Amino acid sequence: MANHKSAIKRHKQSLKRRARNRAMKTRIKNAVKQVETAVQQGDKDQASQALVQASSVLDRAGRRNIIHWRTAGRKVSRLTRKVNAI
Repeated sequence: MANHKSAIKRHKQSLKRRARNRAMKTRIKNAVKQVETAVQQGDKDQASQALVQASSVLDRAGRRNIIHWRTAGRKVSRLTRKVNAI
């Protein structure tokens, strides 16, 4: 454990950030999974609604540097192609 006051503060901050980042990554996985499930079922309306939510979550994560912004764009693009293929 850290001994200096500033190191203790940095440790607390890193724990908060870790929890926030893990929660956001879980949201990303769940949003992508919803789109892919709707695509597998062939439900165009549900897939398009899930895509809107997933792209919002991915873009937000990309802006906040939780994932790289190009990774977010690539995931949105691939999901969009899957939805449009229905």
